[in-house]
Amino acid sequence: MGFQCRRVNIMGQLVQDVSPFLFPCTIEYSLICAAILYVMWRNIGKRSHTRHNSSVSSDFSSLPSRRHHYSVDCAHANKGLFTGILVLVLAIISLILFFVLISKPEYKDLAVLEAHISELVLYCLNTIAAVIALMQVRELRYSVQHYVELDNILLIVAQTGVYLFAIFCIIGGHFTISRNTILVLFTALANLIQATVQTIFVLDASRRYASTPDQVRRKPGREMITFLLVCNFAMWAINSLEARRTDSNPVQLNFYGFWAWTIISHVSSPLAIFFRFHSTVCLCEIWKKLYKLKAERV
Repeated sequence: MGFQCRRVNIMGQLVQDVSPFLFPCTIEYSLICAAILYVMWRNIGKRSHTRHNSSVSSDFSSLPSRRHHYSVDCAHANKGLFTGILVLVLAIISLILFFVLISKPEYKDLAVLEAHISELVLYCLNTIAAVIALMQVRELRYSVQHYVELDNILLIVAQTGVYLFAIFCIIGGHFTISRNTILVLFTALANLIQATVQTIFVLDASRRYASTPDQVRRKPGREMITFLLVCNFAMWAINSLEARRTDSNPVQLNFYGFWAWTIISHVSSPLAIFFRFHSTVCLCEIWKKLYKLKAERV
C-alpha cells in the first residue's frame, strides 16, 4: 500500500525516475570520502613547519593590502578546445536522439545501434588523441623521484570498473548471435583500449615538467590534452545517462539475464563513471601544471 501511495505522488514518481542516475553518485561519494580519510590518516602526527616569530604579525598586518591575481594561460589550446566542444555537442545530440528513439518500441533497435556507433567513434577519437599526446609530451623532462599520487591511485582503482564492464560486454557479445553483436564487441574493445592508453598517458604526463623556456613557449601536447579533457566530459555524460540503462544493452541482457546483468552493471558502471569524471580532473591538473618552468630535479 505504501509503495502504491508513493507511485501516485509526484515526488515519489520523480524519485523513482531519477534514482538510476543518482545511484552512481553514492559510489563516487564513498570513493572520495575514502580518499579524504586516507589523506587525513597519512597526515596525522606530522608537525607543521610554520615559524612563529615577530615577522608573523607584520605579515598578517599586510594581508588586506595584498592582492592575489589568478590567470589562466590558454595559449596553444584553442584548436583542441573548439574541436573538443564540437565533439561534446555531437555527443549531446547523440544522447537526445537516443532518448527520443528508445522511448518508441519500433525504434529501439535503431537507438541501440546509434548509441554503439557514437560510443565507438568517441573511443576511437580519444585513443588517437591520447597516443598523439603521449608522443608529443615525451620531450618534456621526466621525474624519476616523483611518487604515485592519490589521484593516480583513484584513477587505477576506478579503471577496474571500465575493465569489468568491457570484459563482460565482450563475453556476452562473443556468445550471442545477433545483428548488433559485432558492434558490441568493437565498442567494448575500443573502450578497453581507450581507457588503458589514456591511463598510461595520465600516469606518464603527471611525472613530466617543462625544463626549458622553449618548452614553456611551445607547450607540446597541450592541444591534445585540451581535446581529451573535453571529450572525457562527453564520455562521462554518455556513461551516466545512456550506457548504464538496461534497455541500451539488449545483447548483454539476453545473455546474462536480468538479475545477473543488473548486478554487473550496478558494480561496474559507478566505477566507470567515476573513472571518466576523475580522468577529467587529472587531465585538468596536467593541463595546468605540465608547462610551468621548473628547475632541474635531482
